[in-house]
Amino acid sequence: MSRSKLVPWLSWATLTLLLTGYLAHALWHEHSALFLPNRSSNGHHQIEKACSVCHTEPFGGEAMFQAACIQCHGEALKAAGDSHPKRLFTDPRNADRVAGIDAKRCVTCHQEHRPGLLRPMDVTIADDNCLYCHGDVAEERPSHVGFSARTCASGGCHNYHDNSALYEDFLVKHLNDPGTLPEAAVVGRNLSEITRVLARRPVRHLTLKDHDAPADHADAKAVAQWAETAHARGGVNCRDCHIEKTSDGGAAVWREKPGLAACRECHEEEVDGFEGGKHGVRLALDLPPMQPNLARQPMKSKSLDRELLCNSCHGAHRYDTRKAAVKSCLGCHDDEHSRAYKESPHYRLWLAEVAGKDKPGSGVSCATCHLPRETHRQEGLARVRVQHNQSRNLRPNEKMIRSVCLTCHGLGFAIDALADGDLVRRNFNGAPSRHVASLDMAKGREQSQQERR
Repeated sequence: MSRSKLVPWLSWATLTLLLTGYLAHALWHEHSALFLPNRSSNGHHQIEKACSVCHTEPFGGEAMFQAACIQCHGEALKAAGDSHPKRLFTDPRNADRVAGIDAKRCVTCHQEHRPGLLRPMDVTIADDNCLYCHGDVAEERPSHVGFSARTCASGGCHNYHDNSALYEDFLVKHLNDPGTLPEAAVVGRNLSEITRVLARRPVRHLTLKDHDAPADHADAKAVAQWAETAHARGGVNCRDCHIEKTSDGGAAVWREKPGLAACRECHEEEVDGFEGGKHGVRLALDLPPMQPNLARQPMKSKSLDRELLCNSCHGAHRYDTRKAAVKSCLGCHDDEHSRAYKESPHYRLWLAEVAGKDKPGSGVSCATCHLPRETHRQEGLARVRVQHNQSRNLRPNEKMIRSVCLTCHGLGFAIDALADGDLVRRNFNGAPSRHVASLDMAKGREQSQQERR
């Protein structure tokens, strides 16, 4: 081959190799969006490079996507008592109602990579979709005459999947709630008490001299911090977290920075919750940890490159839950709601509790609302633990009513406050400026039924 022909050929071959290498790198590199068909939804953007989570098989079709949705969101729907489950739309009695919309599939309302259709709650269907089944609601309920079909889900009245705080019987039950309850207190965590009752080995209070860190790893400051924690009081020593067996069953090795596996040994439910929310979902999918610079919400510049793990909020060795409840949150979040927290009545209550001027559970931290405490049964005992999936009650915010707001407030006040967007942005500094008529309508209907009886 002549030199004049060889040079172009080599150039073409080189460019082909470079382009192939670039495309291969882009395909496998976690930070590239080259192969995304379009912008991802707010709920999925952190995991948008993990395509196989939804696209589990080539040409899988609708059944594949439905299975993927349920795989990730099925437990949340179950916990909420999904008010629009699949069986509702497969019931032959509803055939005429559902003829216009296939509501058996999640992607009917939530289409991914369709930013032009995207609306609040990552919904991609029109506001008036309720009319497909509820077009005759004004005939059934005169109170709804004149209501726009576009306000069903945006007026603080109805949630499609989780209506647990807004259905009529519940409204009637709470008609006479005061705005603020006379005794407002958050239930206390009781892991230490549960551990002592269910302990499979004796639990003793460890002191500074009891630590079992190797001499070459026994940092005096870290050991002193550990000695003041619930870990030490509960008998959890240094080796319980730092010693890790190799995958092949070999000799145990000291791990300087224990991972989630160490935390999971005692806090399995908390780690599961963490991995289920936006803070930890990337870890659950074997992606690098979440960093604030990946968020679509405003974040503080000094924290953009932090990696979110358990110790990112709790701190290593000290594990200060009060710091995790406020300072850790405000260390990253820089949206209007977060910035307004320190001017709110909630923060003043929190300061009073921390200072010992009010009883435990009377203060309201960031975690009080966004990482609420839940009571579960564990071997016949009531276990109170923190739900670390901060996404679970965030959108729509009415999901927060039963798990959080009713601890301190009446139902009517809570509905009005959460429906007031300006008040939410001010972090509830002030009274609600709008009123949702849900309780009024429920009261009127209750009175009418009593009169008929």
